[in-house]
Amino acid sequence: MSYDYIIVGAGSAGCVIANRLSADPDIRVLLLEAGGPDTNPWIHIPVGYFKTLHNPKTDWCYKAAADPGLNGRSLDWPRGKTLGGSSSINGLLYVRGQKEDYDNWAQMGNKGWSYDDVLPLFKRSEAHENGGDDLHGGDGGLDVSLIRAKSDIAEAFIEAAVEMGVPRKDDYNGEDQESAGYFHQTAKNGFRCSSAKAFLKPAKSRKNLDIVTHAHTRRVVFSDTDAKTASGVEYQRSGKTQIARLRDGGEVILSAGAIGSPQLLELSGIGQGDVLSNAGVQVRHELNGVGEHLQDHLQIRLVYEVNVQTLNDAINHIVPRVGIGMNYFLRRKGPMSLGASQVCIFAKSMDGLETPDIQFHFQPLSADKPGLEMHPFSGITSSVCQLRPESMGHIHIQTNSADDHPLITPNYLSATADQLCAIRAVKFARAMTKTDALSPFIVREHVPGNNPQTDDELLESARNISQTIYHPTSTCKMGHDPMAVVDDRLRVHGIKGLRVADASIMPKIVSGNTNAPTIMIGEKASDLVLEDRRQLAYA
Repeated sequence: MSYDYIIVGAGSAGCVIANRLSADPDIRVLLLEAGGPDTNPWIHIPVGYFKTLHNPKTDWCYKAAADPGLNGRSLDWPRGKTLGGSSSINGLLYVRGQKEDYDNWAQMGNKGWSYDDVLPLFKRSEAHENGGDDLHGGDGGLDVSLIRAKSDIAEAFIEAAVEMGVPRKDDYNGEDQESAGYFHQTAKNGFRCSSAKAFLKPAKSRKNLDIVTHAHTRRVVFSDTDAKTASGVEYQRSGKTQIARLRDGGEVILSAGAIGSPQLLELSGIGQGDVLSNAGVQVRHELNGVGEHLQDHLQIRLVYEVNVQTLNDAINHIVPRVGIGMNYFLRRKGPMSLGASQVCIFAKSMDGLETPDIQFHFQPLSADKPGLEMHPFSGITSSVCQLRPESMGHIHIQTNSADDHPLITPNYLSATADQLCAIRAVKFARAMTKTDALSPFIVREHVPGNNPQTDDELLESARNISQTIYHPTSTCKMGHDPMAVVDDRLRVHGIKGLRVADASIMPKIVSGNTNAPTIMIGEKASDLVLEDRRQLAYA
């Protein structure tokens, strides 16, 4: 069977594209997902990310290379491997970024990507609990709800930010991001709303949409008559290699994410010549930007012991832990209905900034890292990340097999600006604990544990304790410069019938969590594909 469009990756963007394209019954769509169906019950319970992260059935379980910027530490890099992709295992936090992010994309020469251009796309995908207005959608597929489980310590954390000069707001997704308040999350009635649930579930019964799980794409295949025109993909399923073919004028759309998409391009012979040759791949098209410009948000996780009970106390003891479970299963409320963080703060780490440059994720719990045993004391986590890092890394294949993970080299804290921001971020977080609102709750600082004071000591601590916040982007960046991989219509430069549509196309990382912007990219890609299809029909 041949298809008009073959989408590789049923993640945040891929599910949207599959829905929008298959809405036309005359368009035949194939969606390939390397993982399985989203039947694991922990996917649908908000707190279930503790069970799906680092689980090879739902997570690719990538690991970055030892990083000099982190004193040689190697970080885990979870990525979703199931219907919904990372939107099925993430922290459910709905954040769009700053309007200036998208205006900057447009100023870089990417026509149609300004804030005014993309705001309707955010609204189209969204079904906000409060209904639609000038900034939010009320009847889209993606359920967005407000957090209801609040606590005194969470309120104190918000008020501490207010004392630091951050305005309290209910909506950080408005015209001005600077704010302190509670996160909005992609959930409804106590259940996660992944991209698969929002966009794939309503479309899966369409006769013109084929959804194939456990289908690991190996490479893009090309026309026998034109070496630079995509004609389908090769994938493996149940130990058998299969090829899905395009109809005339059809397209392959890579939505495999910031790791998977550049990997597939390189496995298909598209990328830097020396990288491909060293991996045993024949060069089909030299494109030097593939796998470059990697950006990620690095979070500095400070932990404090407090004098009030937190989720540590409930989770570490059987009776309250059972109560948490009963509250969720009977009422769909309580801690199990929460995403990864409760309080969101966007702040300016120094005077003179036009927009926030740091973001806090507050958690009323503490552990060495997500998914591990809670600390044996009443603890909170004040996690702060730089919103627009200048450090850039790269992702490249090492072999010609899709089964082998590519080498992930983040180069965290390699830029001086990032080092200075890390120092300011820790100082800001510490200053919050000295405010009238928060200081009465603080017993001691647990992480970092060596009481760093000088700037050099603070930077060294950041190198030792920072973790990824799971936001890789920009490895197939959009643009028109020599290192761009796709143009502003998401078409791979120099190749016909091949696009990329996921977080990898961001020319610069957005100022916040990346799931909502990636869903928006899926919406935009759908519009671009359908526009080009109509133009071709009229030609």
